[in-house]
Amino acid sequence: MSSSRSNLPTGAGTFQPLRHRSGTLRDRLHGYTKQTLGAGGSLNDAVALPPGESCAGWVAVHAIDFYNDVSTIWAVMAEDPYLDSFRPGEGFPSGVEYRWSEGTGRDATTISVSAPVYIEKVLQWIADQINDETKFPDDDDEAEALRVFQTPQFAALCGQIFRRLFRVYGIIYSSFFGTLEALQMAPHLNTCFKHFMFFCTEFGLLPEREMEPLEVLVKPIRKQYHLAKGK
Repeated sequence: MSSSRSNLPTGAGTFQPLRHRSGTLRDRLHGYTKQTLGAGGSLNDAVALPPGESCAGWVAVHAIDFYNDVSTIWAVMAEDPYLDSFRPGEGFPSGVEYRWSEGTGRDATTISVSAPVYIEKVLQWIADQINDETKFPDDDDEAEALRVFQTPQFAALCGQIFRRLFRVYGIIYSSFFGTLEALQMAPHLNTCFKHFMFFCTEFGLLPEREMEPLEVLVKPIRKQYHLAKGK
């Protein structure tokens, strides 16, 4: 599969932030983080489960918020001609091949894709999951929303979302950090990734083997998390 811009998914680079409808469970949970960070609270406080709230709902809201962070960062890169230079089979770390499965059952096909195409497909896939009300309910019936959030199927879906977001961060750091640094966006990238890693560490959302390629970045962040946690 060619890595030319014509082969990026339709609407590439045009991802819109996903909102939490006012007055819903998702909106209320999202408000905790905004209030904590807005008041100068620590990241440890910001990722901690608020008293009396559902852990599953807390993870669900952060899956959306972290998607928004990554899609906003990627939007800056999406029109860069540099993306044309990537070829299928060139992944991070060296030797990794990005593959994407489409379709189901007998119609399922797996294709090798370039790093930029992989990012686009991941972001579109996450948006599709979140926009599916049966998977990410955002209605006034908190009991129904919590029922969905607390199912094994939802836990598995969120695990997949967080793992794929981590891989996207890996691509961005390995291939695009210099560009973002030139655009003075490196501090924003680092802040978003630190928040993401604090949350994943708090709730054990990433397998150790998944984090190994970015150990040079992950290790000091996790150390900061544990040091602050021990205070």
